[in-house]
Parts: sequence; C-alpha cells; structure tokens
Amino acid sequence: MTKIAILVFSDTNNAEALGKVANAFTLASEADEAGDQLKIIFEGAGTKWIGELEKEDHKVHAMYKALKDKITGACSFCAKAYGVKSQVEKAGIPLLSEYKDHPSIRTLIAEGFHIVNF
Repeated sequence: MTKIAILVFSDTNNAEALGKVANAFTLASEADEAGDQLKIIFEGAGTKWIGELEKEDHKVHAMYKALKDKITGACSFCAKAYGVKSQVEKAGIPLLSEYKDHPSIRTLIAEGFHIVNF
C-alpha cells in the first residue's frame, strides 16, 4: 500500500490556486480509489480553503465533500494566523498542532509517507 500525504499550502486568491486545490483533490481521489493510505492536510494560507470549500456553490465543493473524511486536519497555528480557525472548527476539520502548534511533517516522513505539496 502506498502512503501519500497531500499538503495544501496554496492560497485562495487566484485561478492558479484553484487549479492547485482541484489537482490536490484529483490526486486524493485517485489514491483513495487505489486503496492507498491517504492524509490531506491544509497548511499555511491553504487553511483558508476550508471555509471556501464548505460553500455548496464552490466549483470544487463536490470533490471536497467526497473526500472530506480523508482530511487529516489543518494547521492550528496557520488557521489562527489567517483568521480562519472558527471556519475550520465549524467544518469539523481537526486542528493539528503536533510540533510547535503545527502538524508534524517530519512524523509523516518518518512513517514513510510520500509528501506532495500543492
């Protein structure tokens, strides 16, 4: 079984960013269908995506909804820094804070996950 951790750092501010999050969910969908061990983590400005993707009229909402149970969480520090902590919590996405209030990327590497950044 392949172990894949998808990290979404991309901001929400332009078409390129939308393409990145759509590609992240496309990879996640493929990995899920293949039975891979999958983790999706929103980091940095990427934490802003949660509130956007919760909107039912968002272009990527259906992909997000289909894979929401595969989302490991969002960076606690970054969600606070970008002012979206309440949106992340409202969406039911865990806030990750294993290392200095951030997700531990090192732990993912130590566990053998292939890290893919978007």
